Amino acid sequence: MLRGYLRGDVKVHGVVGRVLVRSRCGRSGGDSTSYDGGIFVKIRCLRSFLVPYLIMLIVEGMPLLYLELAVGQRMRQGSIGAWRTISPYLSGVGVASVVVSFFLSMYYNVINAWGFWYLFHSFQDPLPWSVCPLNGNRTGYDEECEAASSTQYFWYRKTLNISPSIQENGVVQWEPALCLILAWLLVYLCILRGTESTGKVVYFTASLPYCVLFIYLIRGLTLHGATNGLAYMFTPKMEQLANPKAWINAATQIFFSLGLGFGSLIAFASYNEPSNNCQKHAIIVSLINSSTSIFASIVTFSIYGFKATFNYETCLNKVILLLTNSFDLEDGFVTASNLEQVKGYLASAYPSKYSEVFLQMKNCSLESELSTAVQGTGLAFIVYSEAIKNMEVSQLWSVLYFFMLLMLGMGSMLGNTAAILTPLTDSKVISSRLPKEAISGLLCLVSCAIGMVFTMESGNYWFDIFNDYAATLSLLLIVLVETLAVCYLYGLRRFESDLKAMTGRTLNWYWKIMWAGVSPLLIISLFVFYLSDYILSEALQYQAWDASQGQLVTKNYPPHALAVIGLLVASSIMCIPLVALGMFIMRRLRRADTASVA
Repeated sequence: MLRGYLRGDVKVHGVVGRVLVRSRCGRSGGDSTSYDGGIFVKIRCLRSFLVPYLIMLIVEGMPLLYLELAVGQRMRQGSIGAWRTISPYLSGVGVASVVVSFFLSMYYNVINAWGFWYLFHSFQDPLPWSVCPLNGNRTGYDEECEAASSTQYFWYRKTLNISPSIQENGVVQWEPALCLILAWLLVYLCILRGTESTGKVVYFTASLPYCVLFIYLIRGLTLHGATNGLAYMFTPKMEQLANPKAWINAATQIFFSLGLGFGSLIAFASYNEPSNNCQKHAIIVSLINSSTSIFASIVTFSIYGFKATFNYETCLNKVILLLTNSFDLEDGFVTASNLEQVKGYLASAYPSKYSEVFLQMKNCSLESELSTAVQGTGLAFIVYSEAIKNMEVSQLWSVLYFFMLLMLGMGSMLGNTAAILTPLTDSKVISSRLPKEAISGLLCLVSCAIGMVFTMESGNYWFDIFNDYAATLSLLLIVLVETLAVCYLYGLRRFESDLKAMTGRTLNWYWKIMWAGVSPLLIISLFVFYLSDYILSEALQYQAWDASQGQLVTKNYPPHALAVIGLLVASSIMCIPLVALGMFIMRRLRRADTASVA
């Protein structure tokens, strides 16, 4: 997600749906920056996703991005101060944004910790996730690894040492814990002096991932089976357009890829010059963001096609070997091209024996391999690592990939922490007592301490809870209130005159229609869909790792996990009405005091 925006040179940054825009102007004349966010937004097949995504970009992404940039540039403050300026009763909107960003900072940096872990292991030959380890007797391979795969084993057992369920917390794993401390130390060094100190860092974190992506694009397109992945990616699946979840997923992707509602856009835009043409840059950023998503998807699906083709051909070779040995056939008699014909002949000629062998045969399907749904951490740490291990000079590709992942993750964290630090440093109460270095240090220390939860044996389950529930509903409500507040509380005509005074440009009909009607109605519809989906679902479930089967199994969340989910959603959403109520009570008390004195 794009988490910040400033006037200046446009640079692209990210794996899927990420853009970075860089500038050298600030409120205090410093070198300020913006950054992308959210590496692990869900990657979905474009055959059923591209049309809703592009429509949501036009009716939701661009208008709301422009709105937040314009608010930050006009009010010249962070998220809390900006909404307090519009109305004191709206201070809770900024507080809610800071709370969501804080939730994100607590768990998000663990991704960088995993990135460090994989990067350190990428220098080994062979790669540790390329082969299964021996069992305790050294007479064969580890049973869990054989039941799953070497890449899944390295992720679930060696990296996470995952527990069988969220109810079994286990202990803190010291290797991921050290990597998490290293990740937070790096973040602190980058934000040491607040927003101004991140500028030079982002030059590097922005440019390197695109260089690596371009290298991976060339390599991916030359891999065997890459065309299978690309054909699958661009083959239309129009019946999915009637599925409401496709539209919800597209809207959610827009929210996260552009960073709407987190407060970072407002924070970074507040450093713009008042005359900055934020309308033009909102359009540019939105288009570059979407282009980046498609570009990165081409890279991803070319590699995914290679992986699927490799697995499919491996499956075919195992079936051919099984038939050759079972029926004493000549080597080379059965090939991939005549396999189905041979199977038909053997089934008719030797029905009883073939029925026995058939139970041992796997059903090999390229379509099935390609349609395997993978997203989030599974895509980054399982699918890519499985593809990398089968490449030539795999250590080089592994180092390049995980170093790029770290740069993306650090770019995300820089902007996310800036969304929290800007309102804190804007507060005279806090900034008068603590220097920026101390505020930054305390934020990193508290986030790192809480983040240790995600390095426990059950940490990945808690990570999924935060990733799934800490922001989605909250962001929808935050952006809805922002839009309604600007259009109907502050006044659309008043805001239009402010923009004209700042930039000298008149607001055209497109922005007015989107802000005043289409975007709010769309957000309300999405909100209703989300709530109905939760209500209709019998129980909230999660994927737990079953070591004996070597696969994920579905389980219901226990009561204490459901309580945490409810707390995550309510703690940010309730900031808006509670702060408004508190402000109302304070004003009534002041009026009562004034009346009693008079």
